[in-house]
Amino acid sequence: MFEAVLFDLDGTFADTAPDLGGALNALLAEDGRPPLPLATLRPHTSAGTRGMLRIGYGLTPEADTYADLAARFLAHYSKGLCVNSTLFPGIEALIDALESRGTPWGIVTNKPRRFTEPLLNALPLGPRAACIVSGDTTARAKPAPDSLLFACDTLNVAPARTLYVGDDLRDITAGKAAGMPTAAAGWGYLGVDHPIDTWGADWIVDSPEALLHIRP
Repeated sequence: MFEAVLFDLDGTFADTAPDLGGALNALLAEDGRPPLPLATLRPHTSAGTRGMLRIGYGLTPEADTYADLAARFLAHYSKGLCVNSTLFPGIEALIDALESRGTPWGIVTNKPRRFTEPLLNALPLGPRAACIVSGDTTARAKPAPDSLLFACDTLNVAPARTLYVGDDLRDITAGKAAGMPTAAAGWGYLGVDHPIDTWGADWIVDSPEALLHIRP
C-alpha cells in the first residue's frame, strides 16, 4: 500500500474544463471573436491560462499582449470557478476507499491558491483533503518537484512510497524528479503535445478505480 496518494487538480481530480472554457469564451466574446467548442478546449485545459490563451489567441507568455489578456481571462474565471466543474466519475468512490484504508490524500496543482482553495471548497470531497498545495505555495511549480516534496513533508510521508497521479507530462516529470511513483490519468485532458505513453509514468490507468489495484 502507498503511504499517501496525491492528485493533480485540473483534469485528474476534477473536470474543470467547462468553467475554464467558459472564461475563455467570455473573453473571446469581449473581443468580438467566436466561441470555441468545449471539445476543442478540453485538451488544453491542464495548461491553465497558458493553454487557454494559446488555443484562443495563438499567444504564448512572451507576447506583448499576453499579460493583459491573462488578467482579463482570470477575472472572468474568478467569477465562475465552480459553475459547471465536477469531480470525474469514480473519484468519489476512490477517495472513500482510500479513507477507509486510512490512506491520506491531497491535491498538488499549479493553479494559484486564490483559485485552488475556493474551487476545492465548492467541490464535493475537497475539504477532506489532507493537504492542498497550489502553484504558488512553493518557489517553483511543476515540473519542478518542490510542491510534491512540500506535500510529502506536510503529510510526513516518504516520497518513494507516495503515489502522484496526473494527466499531463509535467505531472509525471515532477513526480519522477521528487522520487515518487507516478500514474498517468488516462481519463484526463492529456494535452496535445506528447502522447501519454511517452511520459515515462510507472502506470497508465484508465479509471480512478484502477489506482486501487497498483502497488509500490
